[in-house]
Amino acid sequence: MKTSIATVSISGNLREKLAAIARAGFDGIEIFEQDFIADAGSPREIGDMIRDHGLEITLFQPFRDFEGLPGDLRAKAFERARRKFDTMAELGTDLMLICSSLHPAALGGIDRAADDFAELGEIAATQGMRVGYEALAWGRHVNDHRDAWEIVRRADHPNIGLILDSFHTLARKIDPDTIRRIPSDRIFFVQLADAPLIDMDLLYWSRHFRSMPGEGDLAVTDFMRAVAATGYDGPVSLEIFNDQFRGGRPDGLARDGYRSLVALMDDVRRSEPGIRIEVPDIPARVDVDGFAFIEFATRDEEAAALTALLRSMGFIHVGNHVSKQVALWQQGDIRIVVNTETTGFANSAYTMHGTNICDVGLSVASAADTEQRAVALAAAPFSQAVGPGEMEIPAIRSVGGSVMHFIDEASGLANVWSVEFQPTGQSAQADAGLYRIDHIAETMNYDEMLSWSLFYSSIFNMRRAVMVDVIDPDGLVRSQAIKSPDGATRITLNGAETHRTLAGRFLADSFGGAVQHVAFATGDIFATARRMSGMGFQPLPMTGNYYADLQARFSLDADQVETMKSLNILYDEDSDGCFFQYYSRPLAGGLFFEIVQRVDGYDGYGGPNAPFRIAAQKRVLNPKGMPRR
Repeated sequence: MKTSIATVSISGNLREKLAAIARAGFDGIEIFEQDFIADAGSPREIGDMIRDHGLEITLFQPFRDFEGLPGDLRAKAFERARRKFDTMAELGTDLMLICSSLHPAALGGIDRAADDFAELGEIAATQGMRVGYEALAWGRHVNDHRDAWEIVRRADHPNIGLILDSFHTLARKIDPDTIRRIPSDRIFFVQLADAPLIDMDLLYWSRHFRSMPGEGDLAVTDFMRAVAATGYDGPVSLEIFNDQFRGGRPDGLARDGYRSLVALMDDVRRSEPGIRIEVPDIPARVDVDGFAFIEFATRDEEAAALTALLRSMGFIHVGNHVSKQVALWQQGDIRIVVNTETTGFANSAYTMHGTNICDVGLSVASAADTEQRAVALAAAPFSQAVGPGEMEIPAIRSVGGSVMHFIDEASGLANVWSVEFQPTGQSAQADAGLYRIDHIAETMNYDEMLSWSLFYSSIFNMRRAVMVDVIDPDGLVRSQAIKSPDGATRITLNGAETHRTLAGRFLADSFGGAVQHVAFATGDIFATARRMSGMGFQPLPMTGNYYADLQARFSLDADQVETMKSLNILYDEDSDGCFFQYYSRPLAGGLFFEIVQRVDGYDGYGGPNAPFRIAAQKRVLNPKGMPRR
């Protein structure tokens, strides 16, 4: 598979873009004319620079307003094309994109346009060039790839072909299976973009809200399956216009683009047998069966505060590492590792972020396959020196700079707890009824949310829920849940737009820490709350007004509401079931724990309670503007 990306898709100047695109592993670029014109190098120098990065120029674009023009305007369009062919020869590329005309003087007519392209094909042939025609979704006369194909078919010239763009087809809700009838040798190039489903002007939607495949809601896989079914085996390229990307980091955007292409084509390979495009043979999306562990990097007084909180929640210190200052705490199937080492990754994470969750372990069917897929999708493998008595466990650098380990039963990695930890002898009987991790919540800047969701949904068999707004007294936080099909593994992504929100403050105080809170599941939240209270746990206090409103909104027994009030338990319900939750007070840096109970088919996260929970947390934190330390 020849991977390509339009230079317009990522931020920076042309030279910054080329460096990032090459590092991400792409084979080539579509050179956007504006990027080329803005660079100080000559066309030949720019072409040589691109090839020095190990890239080829797969497409020169865009050439606008060509077909259907009358008189002098037509003559001028042909003269412009000849000049562009000269420039392309200097750059060292042979394919130009012409998008369907928006010119107010352009005349309609399939045959008229076909005649123009047949004549242009003759000119292109004399200069060793090819021309691809693309139907813009908002084109004046041509806005459907079927019409563009008919023009190319009637032009009947080997140097004139079709360019397909997933956005232009899918935004107009054109059946992508209509592509299957187009001969593969007449398709010169394929561009891909996803987008969220938004009801707005097509041009504005395209210019501001495109995203990488897998980050939006369009049927990009179906589109690419149809293309592959024709026998097409040329470049597969990204063309993304997105306001967030324009201000992003080139390296991260290029990596996401490469990840999205490989994941998409792996899906196509699995669902469309016999395709001619050579796609890397990588393991399928990985099923995740919950969280194997979470690991804290901490030290001194903060470590003492964390362990005291764990003890008050019913966790038992069950083991110590055979060679490191690492303690294992457990309750039910929940394992929490407390790392106070002064060397290694955990020490670096503590130095950077303070007390933080530096490592998350996932239970998977095959740890080796998980690492192989992740690395193939541009994740960085992680390793550090294996000490005495330690097992080598596959791991990658996760989003946000933390680490993610993979543990399975088949390889024996699940025995790590008995191999690496010596029992303390403390009894694990007097717990509080917590039995597993319900979900973890990660916080990032809002403009990074698409990148984080792509990371999880491309590597693992996890699906995105609809993004929702969470109201903070000092701003807005965007939240999106990602979960496995069976709900055993849930992650919520919370994008902060300002440091004044609780999520934004966490990012500022922790210098970009990822996991902000962990939710533990119980089967009887009232019994759990009482047991924890007896162990010294101090819940986040809620207001009396909250419970008065609760009784007004739901058909709850007055005594039950009074009990919830006494235990600071929050409540939500939907058509499928109900949900109980309560919170710890924040730890240093804004980390906190949540206790939840899902009843019947409730699948949410207590979203309506978030504004009241956030307000309560802000009341017990340092005043606004006061730094953490």
